[in-house]
Order: sequence, then structure tokens, then C-alpha cells
Amino acid sequence: MATNKRKVLLPHTMGKQGIALIQAREDIETAIYPAGIKQADFLPLLSDCAGIALSGTPYKQTEMDASPAMQVVARIGVGYDAVEVPALTARKVPLMVAGSANSTSVAEQAFHFIIALAKRNHQMDRLVKDDKWNDRHAAPPMEISGKTVIIVGFGRIGTRSARRCLAFDMDVKIYDPYVDQASIVAAGCTPVADLDAELPNADFVSIHCPKSPATVGMFNAARLARMKKGAYLVNTARGGIVDEADLYAALTSGHLGGAGLDVFDLEPTPVNNPLLKLGNVIASPHMAGVTVESIQGMAVVTAQNILGVLDGQPNADNAINPEVFG
Repeated sequence: MATNKRKVLLPHTMGKQGIALIQAREDIETAIYPAGIKQADFLPLLSDCAGIALSGTPYKQTEMDASPAMQVVARIGVGYDAVEVPALTARKVPLMVAGSANSTSVAEQAFHFIIALAKRNHQMDRLVKDDKWNDRHAAPPMEISGKTVIIVGFGRIGTRSARRCLAFDMDVKIYDPYVDQASIVAAGCTPVADLDAELPNADFVSIHCPKSPATVGMFNAARLARMKKGAYLVNTARGGIVDEADLYAALTSGHLGGAGLDVFDLEPTPVNNPLLKLGNVIASPHMAGVTVESIQGMAVVTAQNILGVLDGQPNADNAINPEVFG
């Protein structure tokens, strides 16, 4: 009977295959909520909810307090800076993420930024469309073969980004103090112990680390100043890891050659964000991990994460706080 069903909330943006997996369960009642829902409208939905999938909707102590029956919170993705993990852990509620379901998509976007910046795609496109062919030799593109890239963070996405850079004959260096150096060497890359000491040697820096108190403002004025003159910065991780005002200063001064940004401090970023006015900045609306393939992949993994916990068979590898299973 319906009264015995457990309720699971799903955002309307979730891939159809994932929604179908949960809706196929006769013991579960599904409810769809709009992405971008206001907190005042969101909280009442949580009162009898056993599980929830989150897109970009925040879930913090207030939401946890409104969820007395909550057994599992799952992110459709891998980032979780909008979720207050300690609030969940205190109640022994796991926060599940989508594993590597969107890792390939993000790695491809990061590498696309590297290629596009090196080949000056945005500027070349404008020269053709603005009938300025005669200006094409003013600032020629460059090859990435033989260039040095530092990848910050060697997790699911960083490892895939490294493979793509290696395939294009780049010298790939890895900064990740939490990863065994032997595994970095085994992947054909060079471990970096001191990021600041290595930055002056890099033509590109690609950020793939989580956002945390330790990484907020990681690339500030001092660190950007240590980068090689003319180097390029790529961020497909999270806004806030790069100080936007400091990045703007480094780009407009001519110290940095350009930047590829999929993430911003405030999202959606305001149209008057000064970074968007620069010709050497390529931007995308936090879509690096969102492709036709990853939408379905993340949805399926998210559904499996929710069902696994509700069935007492959680995939602990996808849990941010696996200690709740102890």
C-alpha cells in the first residue's frame, strides 16, 4: 500500500533513465521538484522524505532538520560544496556522489580549454567574422606538444585529464599531496612536491581539486604571480578556488595569457563580471560535467546510490562520509 512506500525526491533535471530506475520500484514513491526551488517551498517536501537526489539545490543543517525520515542524500555529480556534510554525518545519513560518471566529460572540457587557448580559437573566430584576416599574424597560436601542464588534483578527473595531455605529447606534472607519488609516476607523469616552486615552469595549469577550506583562494594574487608570464589557467573544478579579482588583474596586466573558466564564485555569474569582458577568457556555464552521456550516466549512478542505501547495500566507495555505515 502507498502508506508503506518510502518517498524519494528527484529534481526535474535528472536524467530519465535514473528516474525510471527509481519509479520502477513498487515500494518507493517518487516526487519531482523543480531545480532552483526556493527554500521556503523546498523544506515542506522534506518532512516525509527517505531519500533525495540533488542537482544544485543546497542541503544544509536547516534542510537536515526538516528531514526527520531522511536515510540518504545523493548528489547528481561529484561536487558537494552546497551540502553541509557534518549535518548529515551527525544523523548517520550518507552523502553519495556519482563516482566517475561525469569524469570523462569534465576531463574533455578541461583539455578543450587547453587546446582552445593555445590555438586562440576565440580570437581566430572573431578575425574571420569581423573581416580582419590581415591581423591574423599579430598573435599566432601555439603548439601544445612539448609544453608543460601542471594538473592540480589527481583524482577521477585529474587522472583522465592527464591521459589526454600525455596523448598530445605534453609534459604532465601533478600536484596532489594526498596521492602516492609512485602512482603518479606509474601514470607517466611527474609528481610536484612544491607547487609554488614549479609554477614558473608551467605553460598551463588545470585545476581538478575539490573546493574546501584548504583550497578556497588557492590561486590568489601571490600564486598567480608565480606563474610563467603568458601561461594559461583552466578551472573546471569549483568557483572560489581561483580569486576572480586577482585573476582579472593578472590577465589585464598581461602576466597571464588567458583563462578557461567553467565555474565562478557566484553562479550564474553576473553578465557584468569583468572577466567576461576579456578577449583572452573562454567561459562556459558550469557545464563541463554535463553531456548527453554523463546526464544519463550520473542519473543511473545516483539512482543506484539511493536504492543501495535504502536496500541496506550501499556502495561505500561513492560515499563522502562512509563512516556513517560503521
